[in-house]
Amino acid sequence: MKKSLWNICAGLFATLCLASAVRADVKLPAIFGDHMVLQQGSKLPVWGSAEPGEKVTVSLGGQKAEAVAGADGKWLVKLEPVKASEAALDMVVESSHASRLTFHDVLVGEVWVCSGQSNMAWPLSATFSSPEIPKANHPGIRLFKVGFKVAFEPQSDCEGQWVVCTPESVASFSGVGYFFGRELHETLRVPVGLIGSYCSGTPAQAWTSLETLRAHEPLKGYLDTIEKLRADRVRIEEDYDKKYLPAWEAEHKKWLEECRKPYDQASQQWAAEVKKAKAEGKPLPPKPELKQPEPHKYECRTRRGDNPTVLHNGMIAPLMPFAIKGVIWYQGESNCNLPILYRTLFPALISGWRKSWAQGDFPFLFVQLANSTGESSGVHLLREAQLRTLALPNTGMAVTIDIGEPKIHPRNKKDVGLRLALAARHVAYGLEFVYSGPLYKSMKIEGDKVRLTFDHVGGGLMIASAPPSRPGDIPAPPAVELKGFTIAGTDKKFMPAQAKIEQDTVVVWSDQVKLPLAVRYGWTDTPDVNLYNKEHLPASPFRTDDWK
Repeated sequence: MKKSLWNICAGLFATLCLASAVRADVKLPAIFGDHMVLQQGSKLPVWGSAEPGEKVTVSLGGQKAEAVAGADGKWLVKLEPVKASEAALDMVVESSHASRLTFHDVLVGEVWVCSGQSNMAWPLSATFSSPEIPKANHPGIRLFKVGFKVAFEPQSDCEGQWVVCTPESVASFSGVGYFFGRELHETLRVPVGLIGSYCSGTPAQAWTSLETLRAHEPLKGYLDTIEKLRADRVRIEEDYDKKYLPAWEAEHKKWLEECRKPYDQASQQWAAEVKKAKAEGKPLPPKPELKQPEPHKYECRTRRGDNPTVLHNGMIAPLMPFAIKGVIWYQGESNCNLPILYRTLFPALISGWRKSWAQGDFPFLFVQLANSTGESSGVHLLREAQLRTLALPNTGMAVTIDIGEPKIHPRNKKDVGLRLALAARHVAYGLEFVYSGPLYKSMKIEGDKVRLTFDHVGGGLMIASAPPSRPGDIPAPPAVELKGFTIAGTDKKFMPAQAKIEQDTVVVWSDQVKLPLAVRYGWTDTPDVNLYNKEHLPASPFRTDDWK
């Protein structure tokens, strides 16, 4: 009897120990951590996981909020709004089972998400303003860079951590994001948190939720693409791992032996010959050329970042519903093949993010594509789609038609960030000042001429030149005549036009068009344009017609 009772007690003790060992500690997603910035003046959602039925308490700055983990282990509390402060706080998360997490050095200020493709991803170290990096010690600016993640279902967490802005941490962060955040930090005088969630070469549909694609009939093609990939995912990945990846590895190994190895040897020989030539005062020998490998044509389709919804699932959904002030967005190059569809896709993306974040129509600011070559022929139509998106509430657009380069990645990211910050100070913070370049408003035919009116005229219209790309460069002198205008009559053939500024309007005409019907400005992929307002902000390209 005693032995039986002993066995029962021992079994109960072992069971209790096992239960204690497997009990889930309270956990929060990576977006919560030391050095984070919390959004001032708004409810602060805090969420995570714990043992089902476990009570969780979150404490911050003298207030507490409690929640009980549901059957799935998930819990969420909402802290009351907190005022901005650079005084470091601790956030403490405790569970009823004595699990405890403490996040140190928490600031309260303004939180912005920086998203898009390569021009947003372009690091500060690769911009023309990289010499500013050694001065980038800003304890009041914090950075969180979301790790690349492709996912077919919305994820609850991501990779990343909050870091203080230092020369070391900011060098690989978005140049646009940094200049935007630094400007807000200096003008608003509050802490700024920047969440970088971006990926090069990605189209807008990759950042759009499945729910949003389903809700818009013109976007059903993207829906079909992702659903087919999901259905065939196992087969596609097995084929890739068994056949295509080994084939690529074999080709790459061959390239290393036949091209890279000889190139490295030739480079060493070339360096020695250069040193000798310099010493003897002779012409330098030509540098050897490296034959580049073939593109990775065997890339697995299900693991790419250009598929619909996959980056929204892996890199945006894990951030929701973290309290933010707004979003800055620089993307569009990868959608220039279907610019008309972007008129639906881009506003749908914005509305979808706002709905999922459940924080109202938060400010969404975006960059209109710059004047640069190398894209497809739909760039001017993509810019128009971006311009049309301003019809959504609480949106703003930074026009960058004057800071492009021959390549798709202008390295003047400072002016981009500063122009976005101008838009933020008006759209997000309600400051009344000129934050945009002229935007076409209306036209009036006056005989053989057309008179154009604009919004955001500011101090007046003027002819100006683009800002210097590199710090220290002297701006080019402005032209004496307006450039970039064309005009058409009933035949719908656009002819080069003359234009002049008359007070706050522009008058356009051509001797070849006696009965004008429409005017276009900057209506090419790489226009040469020079209309500004006196705040030195460029006018957006536009057209007065809707002809095909």
